[in-house]
Amino acid sequence: MRSNLIVARMDPDSSAEVARLFSEFDKTDMPHRMGTRRRQLFSFHGLYFHLQDFDTEDGAERIEEAKNDPRFVQISEDLKPFIHAYDPETWRSPVDAMATRFYCWESE
Repeated sequence: MRSNLIVARMDPDSSAEVARLFSEFDKTDMPHRMGTRRRQLFSFHGLYFHLQDFDTEDGAERIEEAKNDPRFVQISEDLKPFIHAYDPETWRSPVDAMATRFYCWESE
């Protein structure tokens, strides 16, 4: 299983609306199309964490392929009022907001 963690900024008061937007998105076939197994959203002191787990190692490629789907474009637009780049000067795409895993442990 592969995981991506996106880090951004979010007003904590927006969490219910962001959760609603993702709930609607996740009711479509888009998570399956992207290979998403699980999505978890977290907030902490104005930060937003989006943990997405994939069934396979090609999650990033599958997301890249889905980026032009109107539903993907729409949720990206819908989230703009709530989710802001952690570092606006260096952000060009979601890849610029992904944390780097430096340790992983799993039980047998």
